Amino acid sequence: MARFLSLFRPQPFLGLLGRRNPTFCNMSMDSQARETFRAAVEAVQPDTVVRQSIERNGDSVVIDGCRLTLSHNLHLVGFGKAVLGMAAEVERILGDHLVRGVISVPHGIQQTLQQHGKSHLLLEADSRIKVMEGAKHNLPDDDSLKAAEGIKQLATELTEKDLLLVLISGGGSALLPAPIPPISLQEKLDVTRRLAAAGATIQELNKVRRALSLLKGGGLAHHAHPAQVVSLILSDVIGDPLDLIASGPTVTCEVWPEEVLSILERHKLLSSMPASVTQVLARQGPRWKENDKHSDSPGEALNAVIGSNTVALTCAGQRVRELGFRPVVLSPGVCGNVRLVSRLYGLLARFACSREEPPPEIAAEVLRLGPEVGVESWDLCRTMQVLGEERAEGWGATCVLAGGEPTVELTGKGRGGRNQELALRVGLELRGLELPPQGPVFLSGGTDGQDGPTEAAGAVTDAGLYDEARAQGLDIDSFLSNNDSYTFFSRLSAGERLLAPGLTCTNVMDVHVLLIPAIPIKIS
Repeated sequence: MARFLSLFRPQPFLGLLGRRNPTFCNMSMDSQARETFRAAVEAVQPDTVVRQSIERNGDSVVIDGCRLTLSHNLHLVGFGKAVLGMAAEVERILGDHLVRGVISVPHGIQQTLQQHGKSHLLLEADSRIKVMEGAKHNLPDDDSLKAAEGIKQLATELTEKDLLLVLISGGGSALLPAPIPPISLQEKLDVTRRLAAAGATIQELNKVRRALSLLKGGGLAHHAHPAQVVSLILSDVIGDPLDLIASGPTVTCEVWPEEVLSILERHKLLSSMPASVTQVLARQGPRWKENDKHSDSPGEALNAVIGSNTVALTCAGQRVRELGFRPVVLSPGVCGNVRLVSRLYGLLARFACSREEPPPEIAAEVLRLGPEVGVESWDLCRTMQVLGEERAEGWGATCVLAGGEPTVELTGKGRGGRNQELALRVGLELRGLELPPQGPVFLSGGTDGQDGPTEAAGAVTDAGLYDEARAQGLDIDSFLSNNDSYTFFSRLSAGERLLAPGLTCTNVMDVHVLLIPAIPIKIS
């Protein structure tokens, strides 16, 4: 343990904080946390990430370091919750070379954007891009199936002179269902549901989905060959794995029928498969071997992640520096049970807020928790070193930023989501520390603007949560056991702690903000 603790010995901190923006000087810590979250969401707006990723220069364009020639040869397809805004920006930048496009977007999204004053994320009336809405309730349906067929048709007709720009964001998998004939959409859905119920791993589920799909796992890029394919991706998956975002339609990831048969047999489902599934899996070799003029082509594409949790946290860090805090990014991949995640943030807050040298037990428990919540020991050590420097140098004002997708163990039937429950549990962990502005503030929010089945995206909390709830007759434990965090925060002080940004038009998972003020320390 002495070896670990040596990492936290105060080192001189010579860097200067950025100049504070006068606009933010008189903000409460609650408002500063909300402003930080707003900056994170702003950074990953669909039009913003597209604009920053495309460098237009006459009749050429540079994307992810690759220069592409434009000659009225640009075609566009897209699928996902944020794709409409992405497509609108692409057309503004490259529209003079755009031949046609088809995008699959959520049911009702155009009307919703119009109602919320987000017309800049809508296509113009004379757009060459066809918008197809579907996937009600985030589930594949006949409308999204028709959209997928339209996208496949466009891709199949391309030649070696064409450039296909593919726009992908979270929710894209449900908006691009294309089962291999004669499998029906319902049959494919039933197979994956039965596998999930049988305890199949996410890796097994993905292999089966790809093996039964024409477009997932590189299928779209394959059908677009010999055209050049470039994908712009807004990631909603931890670690930004290209093969998992919308099931990787432009990432070659072949699954052979023999593998899928083995998975189905392992879970005792092989004998009860529909005849259509059995027929498809009886074919030898990869999916596209038979009756495909491009069967030998790899279907490779340039895949560029242009928006992610990391991008959001980076821009949030720039904003907190303007607010007068020193930012430190813990990790964009926080996961695991919210009970453990809340404990981690509570320990980090106590480590940073200690007026004396924090007891070594805190650092030891932080390092023990790391692997269980998806955070590397090195990142924990680095974060605690920064917090230690702040204490020793007397700067003190620090902001720990993180993101990801923790999970909630459902034990009740209340309303809420992982962000609200995390904020509630962190509030309990902070109990006993000082209240703001002398004590820490924590915010957890979903960048998609919605946390579970509620209109809130998350909540803001601090060390006064327990006493505030008790004074208002609210039993925190009962709300937690019923997974009813939304009802709790709605009743607590008239809902003033809820985070409700409204329609955000994006999704890069969650953002966590832990603001720690300057702490007067005792020097022995």
